[in-house]
Amino acid sequence: MKKWIAVAGNIGVGKSSLVALLGKSLGWKPFFEPEEENPYLADFYRDMETWGFHSQVFFLTRRLRIHRQLVDHPTCAIQDRSVYEDAEIFAHNLHLQNCIASRDYRSYRDLYQVLTEFLPPPDLVVYLRASVDTLLDRISLRGRDYERDIKSDYLSQLNDLYEAWIATFMLCPVLIVPADDLDYVSHDSHLDLIVSKIQDKLAGKEEVLFEPAEVARVNGWNLRES
Repeated sequence: MKKWIAVAGNIGVGKSSLVALLGKSLGWKPFFEPEEENPYLADFYRDMETWGFHSQVFFLTRRLRIHRQLVDHPTCAIQDRSVYEDAEIFAHNLHLQNCIASRDYRSYRDLYQVLTEFLPPPDLVVYLRASVDTLLDRISLRGRDYERDIKSDYLSQLNDLYEAWIATFMLCPVLIVPADDLDYVSHDSHLDLIVSKIQDKLAGKEEVLFEPAEVARVNGWNLRES
């Protein structure tokens, strides 16, 4: 039976890496963020208040197109970032920073809610939860020029929005991965643990958690009774 997973999480948490690894491990088709340039981006960075709304509508349209492709795709697939994050995290954050006016934000939300009502959700959202320190470390390691100036306060605010969103997200099951403690890029055992949890969740098991003992085992930690 066809299944579709969306991998969600903050900037630098390792979504694309996990999508690629899961694609190989499960034999599923990975869908990465498109490389198409946002035509509003240069204007947005010059004048965020004027161009924030336009830029986010472009991102939303692009993400909705991918969402539609995933719905129509004939085989199992894994998506790098969901349409929900564009609206619930990044557009919301721009509104909080006064880069999208309240009137425009209401129009954006209305558009988002109407369109997503017509699109079925994924079978599972895999949320990579990480601290700001972990995010900064991973951003530094991948060395992208345009990410050099990302501030810890910005990542912290996005983390808060992610946590608020995932706490109320009810469209499909959610698997929360403790990304601070699992380095699935460097350790196959960490990836294997995540894969097993995904398979349990897709099989319909209700309480699928990363138990401390399991995380300790794959890390080679010694957990002692206090």
